[in-house]
Amino acid sequence: MRDGRLNRAIEQGKARTTEIKTRVPELKERMPELGNELRTKGTELRTRGGELARQYAKMDVSWARCGYARALREGLLSGVLGPMTDYYLRRRTVGREIFDEKLTPPVIFVANHSSHLDTPTILRAIPRKWRNRTAVAAAADYFYKTRWKANGVALLFNTVPLGRNGGGLDSGATDHVHRLIGQRWNLLMFPEGTRSRDGGIGKVRSGAAAIAARHGIDIVPIYVSGTHDAMPPGQNWPKRRPGRIFSRRHKLEVRFGDPIAPRDESLRREVMDEVRKFWDRKGLPAEPQAPVEHDALLIHETLPAHEATLAEQPSPRFGPLMPVASERARDRSTPAA
Repeated sequence: MRDGRLNRAIEQGKARTTEIKTRVPELKERMPELGNELRTKGTELRTRGGELARQYAKMDVSWARCGYARALREGLLSGVLGPMTDYYLRRRTVGREIFDEKLTPPVIFVANHSSHLDTPTILRAIPRKWRNRTAVAAAADYFYKTRWKANGVALLFNTVPLGRNGGGLDSGATDHVHRLIGQRWNLLMFPEGTRSRDGGIGKVRSGAAAIAARHGIDIVPIYVSGTHDAMPPGQNWPKRRPGRIFSRRHKLEVRFGDPIAPRDESLRREVMDEVRKFWDRKGLPAEPQAPVEHDALLIHETLPAHEATLAEQPSPRFGPLMPVASERARDRSTPAA
């Protein structure tokens, strides 16, 4: 019986070998075709990258970064939009001292996103000197559908078009962003790609960390709270909070975290994990770890109690080897027989 099974296995192996040998010429003939297909796909990707680069470069409203546009934008933010929204909103900024102590431009600001109020709230929280040199990454498929809309958001917030579906860093779709950073412009990005519908943190993409790694610049995490309640998605203007007698303003808060130093592009997800942890803490400092001195104090408290226990219960292990002093003296005084 065993010989029969062995013979069948040998026959199956021979048949498989014959089949493979038969297909070798076919595979050799197809190799050039496969190589041509790969080269064709590579060419298509490069072509698509060039098209994206040209498309975004064409969408970009570069005149919105000239001196006159920056002056007009500052006047609109501080003199028009700011006072209008202050009737509905009460802002508070925490951590602004990092601009004087820890930051060197350019940097990439990364913030959570749950409302169209996030951008003006963050820009007004940034010092004017930094705000005048900060561009805002905006969804190309949302804000750049029409020319008048693109011009409006570019003039008001200094936006630049960017795809929000991930990828595109190696296809030329971010060439205009790289040029801006090379000209020492800061960049404000929303890594979630879209506004949160429930106010929570959504999926965080790693494009900001990849751009920071390529330029060797810091990432500054920002946490914004209160904007979702004031103007959630689907609402076009903020509303005051209802009260017993009079309505009240919504409390908004912007918290700046410590800058995160650039790392290798392969570690971009770890960098964004740090950003997400900052958001999960709602911008609050991380809880300090228990210092080692606590363990030393515990040992100091435990040792006396342990020594006292040993003193009450002496061990007889050394009794036979170490006679009591009085017994040794008695042995010496006894004369030899």
